[in-house]
Amino acid sequence: MRVVVLSDTHAPRRWKSCPPAVAEHLRHADAILHAGDVCVAPVLDELAQYAPVTAVRGNNDGPDVAAWGAPDTVELDLAGLRVAMVHDSGQATGRTARMRRRFPDADLVVFGHSHIPLDLTGDGVRVFNPGSPTDRRRQPHGTIGLLDVADGVLLDARIVDVT
Repeated sequence: MRVVVLSDTHAPRRWKSCPPAVAEHLRHADAILHAGDVCVAPVLDELAQYAPVTAVRGNNDGPDVAAWGAPDTVELDLAGLRVAMVHDSGQATGRTARMRRRFPDADLVVFGHSHIPLDLTGDGVRVFNPGSPTDRRRQPHGTIGLLDVADGVLLDARIVDVT
């Protein structure tokens, strides 16, 4: 299973429509995760044209994103891999221990909010932030995440530049 992970797209200010470099990855997706701050629900509909979307609400998401079906947190099974998702994982210090306590059954916790790409394992859990494809802030590039999952195993997780 190929999973594309997005966060902090900040439409319509930053995401007018799906950037071509992002769309190229979405065309090969079996599932899409959005870790919040989509800002407007039509972006989730746009993403759903590529593959099934699971999203959580971020601090900039309004009632339309909640009405679309994005809760504050979600736990799901991706080809046997136990994945949790939340927008804001809190401060960097103690993050893996905090995420392990919050999602004790998760193999992988996906989050956003900081716009800082991160792939880190600690305290028995892997945490993954794809960064932002459209609002890179102090990062050198806009980024997304790609996950390859099979039979409950995360075969590959990488953060790729899209700008």
